[in-house]
Amino acid sequence: MAKQKRARQPAKKAETDSRPTLADGLGDDTLQKLMQAKKDLVSTEQAEEARKKEQAAKARRDREKNMSFAELLDKYGDGGTKY
Repeated sequence: MAKQKRARQPAKKAETDSRPTLADGLGDDTLQKLMQAKKDLVSTEQAEEARKKEQAAKARRDREKNMSFAELLDKYGDGGTKY
């Protein structure tokens, strides 16, 4: 005979719903200010990350631009064909 598995009972949601949250204690205007501050912080972080990526790409281009022929040959190898 096959064993039957017992169905799991869902967690009690009544206990978690009855507890007050931080959002309940704050006023609507304070909550909106916090949400706006969060959006501003996220956008600032994204702009800073984009600036860092662009700066790194520019530095890489400048390094490659200033490489000597021997350094370029070492980096990319002799991939050309012989005539």
